Amino acid sequence: MDDLRIRQMLEAIEEKTLHPRACLSSASRGRVRPEPPDEIRPCFQRDRDRIIHSKAFRRLKHKTQVFLAPAGDHYRTRLTHTLEVSQIARTVAKALRLNETLAEAVAMAHDLGHPPFGHAGEAVLNRMVPGGFSHPKQSLRVVDRLENDGRGLNLTLEVRDGIVKHSKGEGSILPEDPRHRAVTLEGQTVRVADIFAYANADLDDAFRAGLLRPGEVPRSILKVLGRTSSARIATLVKDVVRHTLEADLDRIVMSDGVLQALNRLRSFLFDRVYRNEASVREFRKAEHVLLRIRDHVLEHPESTIGPAPGSPARRNRLVLDFIAGMTDRYAIALFEEIAVPHAWVGLS
Repeated sequence: MDDLRIRQMLEAIEEKTLHPRACLSSASRGRVRPEPPDEIRPCFQRDRDRIIHSKAFRRLKHKTQVFLAPAGDHYRTRLTHTLEVSQIARTVAKALRLNETLAEAVAMAHDLGHPPFGHAGEAVLNRMVPGGFSHPKQSLRVVDRLENDGRGLNLTLEVRDGIVKHSKGEGSILPEDPRHRAVTLEGQTVRVADIFAYANADLDDAFRAGLLRPGEVPRSILKVLGRTSSARIATLVKDVVRHTLEADLDRIVMSDGVLQALNRLRSFLFDRVYRNEASVREFRKAEHVLLRIRDHVLEHPESTIGPAPGSPARRNRLVLDFIAGMTDRYAIALFEEIAVPHAWVGLS
């Protein structure tokens, strides 16, 4: 069989099996820079592969999810969170007969722009950037401009849209304004999969860290969502699948009761975990590390970002890219290099 016909065969299978509202690979709006199609892989599979092979994706294994520099082996990192989001998004997409590969590609790239030290790192960069720092926008910048020696990954418009619209912060999980929703149902699926993953994982890690005891979680939340992580994820996945099907896949939706319980769980996590006194104390240390690194880069750009550009805006952009791209351990090592005295070794 001719190689090119393999891609065409896979696209034909999508057309026959996926829901009419799914985003077909053959119907993609294309890339920023046109390029010939792959002989074997449909376009979203090609995007997924480019993301997985990127340097930014590999760095996720050494970036904090919530708990800074955890000593245990079982705390989530930004990489394991990404894999959990991908698994949930693919489960929902498969049940709804959406394009699993598109959902997976968006999930794999959604946090590529996240800085080191989790929330602490984002808070520091938020103060450094006029108008604030946005990790979804930075993730888009990674795939558009920073990867591949400045050429970017040239992903499809559907994947890029899903990346930049995945985050909700403390805002609405299911925004009413279509401008804030991904243009594809697959992108909208990743948005809910992201919170399904982190709300349950962060609660589990908070138990592991001793910040919370299971009995402290409000019973009203557990009664609706379930008492174990697997039960809660099952509840959330079944709810979004059931009610999206009932809505004829007009958009990704959830029942009011489950959505309200999820919002209460998220608020509980912000109050008791993300803003917990012990967490904030460690966040302040991380902020100190990143601010010291920022000052060092501004004072010695040649050893970090290269010759200082004449434009202050360009200089600040390079500093931001440098810090946002760092892993936790690289940031700590650089801080120790520039701020911790080194022992003198005698010559005799």
